[in-house]
Amino acid sequence: MVAEYQSGGSALFDRDHLLRYTGEDEALQRELIALMLEQADRCIGMMGLAREASEWRTAVHTLKGSSRGVGAFALGDLCDEAEELPELAWPGARLQLEQMVKATRAAFGALAD
Repeated sequence: MVAEYQSGGSALFDRDHLLRYTGEDEALQRELIALMLEQADRCIGMMGLAREASEWRTAVHTLKGSSRGVGAFALGDLCDEAEELPELAWPGARLQLEQMVKATRAAFGALAD
């Protein structure tokens, strides 16, 4: 799943999207990205602890919103797919989402430092 997003799906990071909301304020961009990455770590952890569909959906939906907010559209799209998966698919989906978070972090480049 991660490979398909990297090769032809949504952008890992749409900097123009973030710029529309932050202007040239690089400090604000860094802050928003840092908050999103912290949220991503929390959500991935919550997914691992999910025992009910509502817990899974809440964690995935939260990650979807925070990623799309900063222009990490591939991660948001992957979350959209994962949100309604059956419980048996959760471990594999969590791994895919974790990999996408890593790829997204790399795409943020210096803004994530």
